[in-house]
Amino acid sequence: MDAAEFRKRGKEMVDYVADYLEKIEKRQVFPDVEPGYLRPLIADCAPQDPESFEDVFKDIEKIIMPGVTHWHSPYFFAYFPAASSFPALLADMLCGGIGCVGFSWAASPACTELETVMLDWLGKMVNLPEEFLAGKDGQGGGVIQGSASEATLIALLAARTKIIRQVQSEKPELTETEIMGRLVAYASDQAHSSVERAALIGAVKIKNVPSDDTFSVCGSALKKVLDEDKAAGLIPFFFCATLGTTPCCSFDKLLELGPICNKENIWMHIDAAYAGSAFICPEFRHLLNGVEFADSFNFNPHKWLLVNFDCSAMWVKKRSDLIGAFKLEPLYLQHHHQESGLVTDYRHWQIPLGRRFRSLKLWFVLRMYGVKGLQEHIRKHIRLSHQFEHLVLQDERFEICAEVVLGLVCFRLKGSNELNEALLKSINDAKKIHLVPCHLREKFVLRFAICSRTVESTHIKFAWQHISQLATDLLKTWEQNNHQQ
Repeated sequence: MDAAEFRKRGKEMVDYVADYLEKIEKRQVFPDVEPGYLRPLIADCAPQDPESFEDVFKDIEKIIMPGVTHWHSPYFFAYFPAASSFPALLADMLCGGIGCVGFSWAASPACTELETVMLDWLGKMVNLPEEFLAGKDGQGGGVIQGSASEATLIALLAARTKIIRQVQSEKPELTETEIMGRLVAYASDQAHSSVERAALIGAVKIKNVPSDDTFSVCGSALKKVLDEDKAAGLIPFFFCATLGTTPCCSFDKLLELGPICNKENIWMHIDAAYAGSAFICPEFRHLLNGVEFADSFNFNPHKWLLVNFDCSAMWVKKRSDLIGAFKLEPLYLQHHHQESGLVTDYRHWQIPLGRRFRSLKLWFVLRMYGVKGLQEHIRKHIRLSHQFEHLVLQDERFEICAEVVLGLVCFRLKGSNELNEALLKSINDAKKIHLVPCHLREKFVLRFAICSRTVESTHIKFAWQHISQLATDLLKTWEQNNHQQ
């Protein structure tokens, strides 16, 4: 394919993507395929001779689309949002076109410098304390990671390196292995599984801190666990606080937890993967109060801020904590500006060496929507979640299982877990809308997340009528079965 054909085919692809997104609600939100559907549809091995673009293009609808779950459908209410917008897609196209691998400033100065400035823009939008910003001469700063899972792992590994060095300076007789065996990380019993996975990769113990009746961790619960572990000779070193938990969007109590972590020399990382985008709205910023006590903070613009995957924003108070943990300087990666103090080499802030020019997406979206446009997007989703909550509360057969703060509603039929499992199965088998469940304490709960950029009130009403009718049919069947027994 030469440049002339690329121009032609590129325009065709843009038209195809635009049509796909414009007409997405006409597609069934969840596919009908069974595992293994794709292999019989394609050849056993790559072709020896080139095929035409037309041949490849026609196979998109024939082979790919039948197996796609349409995350951007207004009938998709599962997981959390996956952000997408036309400005972000255009920026991603430019990113692919430039094709730089921005592991250092010298590898592409614009790639590094735009990221530093965009993370400062974004930090100011959520009113982060000054020490998290790079500015012109700050000690902190932001970096784009691939996911919140990566950000948590990076924070935990940096915290581990920092505490090992501290303990060894105080007790030189202890080996690194002996210290590692005593380290303990902590997170809420509602925290995402990626926190436990980070501890698994970091080869340290992790303990769940019990959450309260609102599914939040409070200071007294953390203090109790810390006191027990210190008495047993363990070394607490890391706590991951969650703002907007995956099961029910609950919020750990930062103003209680932060001072404890600071006093006990524990690195506090805040995972606000979903909820963090809402903090650009002044009326939700109070949910981040206490961030001043944290060592690192992360949220995903690729969830709720119209920047398509992947773009996970992470800030640290002291970038030296990351660089100190991950810095290696082989000759082939060195450049003559690296000691100037004016440049950032982001390879020292992350797990992989290579990185894409992801800040372009942020730059396009922040400029083309503006803060006000993004605030309205967040507020609209939250209005729609309260609309759905109101519909649920009007039906006495159902109950709301957690406070609706942002764009997630946790609900269920009053009754057994088996009944609610059957309801979810009937919803997802019908494939008109898509939901996923969670467990809150012992209850099997249905999650209804407002996800699509194009979702409207009519889609919420349709979803509720559909759920309500399926519940009516299910309850009738269950009553009949109970009578027969």
